[in-house]
Amino acid sequence: MNKVFLIGRLTREPELRFTPGTGIAVANFTLAVDRNYVGQDGQKQADFIPVICWRKLAEVVANNLGKGRLVAVSGSIQTSSYQAQDGSKRYKVEVVADEVKFLDWPKDNKDDGGVDGFYPVDGDEDIPFR
Repeated sequence: MNKVFLIGRLTREPELRFTPGTGIAVANFTLAVDRNYVGQDGQKQADFIPVICWRKLAEVVANNLGKGRLVAVSGSIQTSSYQAQDGSKRYKVEVVADEVKFLDWPKDNKDDGGVDGFYPVDGDEDIPFR
């Protein structure tokens, strides 16, 4: 079984491209995933994991996510190798995403529209029922 679940923050804007010939959308981004421990220097440690997604998911990710956004990713691990210019063999590991769930609000989100019809609630006075 090859299944991975990650929660982390994007380290940069997703990069959207289209495959030559077929025009299939593909997006790449890197996810910073916190480790469960603190390093010897007292700082939190993180792993930086490359993620790739395809087709409609790639377009949704590229159009709605940006640097610093918190997401959950589920997918599978894919490995490959290639020959570097110096002749050495290099290995690449990335997560191929099946799902990407948005876990926070965009920083530029205003209280005038919410996201997908939902609005953030600040206190009891904003709740229409009790």
